[in-house]
Amino acid sequence: MDKLAIDHEYVSKRIIEFMRREVRNSGFEKVILGLSGGIDSSLVAFLAKEAFGKKNVHGVIMPYRTSSPKSEEDALKVAEAAKISWEKVEITNMVDSYFSFFPDASPLRKGNRMARERMCILYDLSARDRSLVMGTGNKTEMYLGYSTQYGDAACALLPIADLYKTQVWSLSEYLGVPKEVIDKKPSADLWEGQTDEGELGFSYRDADNILFELIDRKKDRNEIITSGFKSETVDSIIEKIKNSEFKRRMPKIAYIHDKVK
Repeated sequence: MDKLAIDHEYVSKRIIEFMRREVRNSGFEKVILGLSGGIDSSLVAFLAKEAFGKKNVHGVIMPYRTSSPKSEEDALKVAEAAKISWEKVEITNMVDSYFSFFPDASPLRKGNRMARERMCILYDLSARDRSLVMGTGNKTEMYLGYSTQYGDAACALLPIADLYKTQVWSLSEYLGVPKEVIDKKPSADLWEGQTDEGELGFSYRDADNILFELIDRKKDRNEIITSGFKSETVDSIIEKIKNSEFKRRMPKIAYIHDKVK
């Protein structure tokens, strides 16, 4: 049996209950999220539709000039399949205006700026609609640090952050996310031909299996390597977990006052 296999009905029910409880306890009835055309935002859109009804879920498509047209097409397919409302906000002028002051900026800086620009837009539109911003990060990305602090990592709720990437694919298929979205290679769509796995240097399947052993089963490096994984892949993942810890915690406070006894 696949150790990453999940009970789809149980998991979807738990996530939907979580979303309803947390959103309504916060005093909201509506949610908003960015639709990238990727698997994670697609799954969250489908789960949100089940939790709140299609009239209370709004998707925002935010392309940059170098974004693949296919990403926008897939985002539209997801919005239509989930029957949720959507709008498109181009971020090209906003991002290019800023980088006109820094023409030599690296692709990393540009990618981070795009992610943060998109989240700024979502939070502004959430104030317009009185809705809560849904995050779309999964467990694999969060532990590998494959996110932008105060960009795609900024949100009110993270509904699928306890699902590994392979579990996201599995649950998406169960809930009826369009097949072309499930089958395509994951990409942040920062430049032509860019893929997540190409940047990471290993497959999501390997990452999920190693992370499961490290996090869920509490195995150490040597045990995992002995079970058949390449040492360089295991070491790379352990290093990424360590180096991205700051992204998974609230800012630390320098406490200077003694607690009142």
